Amino acid sequence: MILLRRLLGDVLRRQRQRQGRTLREVSSSARVSLGYLSEVERGQKEASSELLSAICDALDVRMSELMREVSDELALAELAQSAAATPSEPVTTPVRPMLGSVSVTGVPPDRVTIKAPAEAVDVVAA
Repeated sequence: MILLRRLLGDVLRRQRQRQGRTLREVSSSARVSLGYLSEVERGQKEASSELLSAICDALDVRMSELMREVSDELALAELAQSAAATPSEPVTTPVRPMLGSVSVTGVPPDRVTIKAPAEAVDVVAA
């Protein structure tokens, strides 16, 4: 099962780490407890829209950018899950209009590789 809160937490953590910031810095800036932010990043707590807005403000990231990255992660997770469920048939699904489609055949979910122009997508190994 794909958990949206886990994908969201992974994206939030990557955004924070790209900036070289600590949990303490972001939690202070967002006015949320360090423990709660940690639980959100680990996918253990569901973040409200208000909390997400505060975290995005603290990270200086638009919520739409955050949600787009989460959406891309979800699409890849669904693709991998579909490929694992029906390994004999190719799975083709649009990822983003500018990318066209991605096809995966008989590949375990943890071995999916996406090849795309670097400027089109930010692919991070899980």
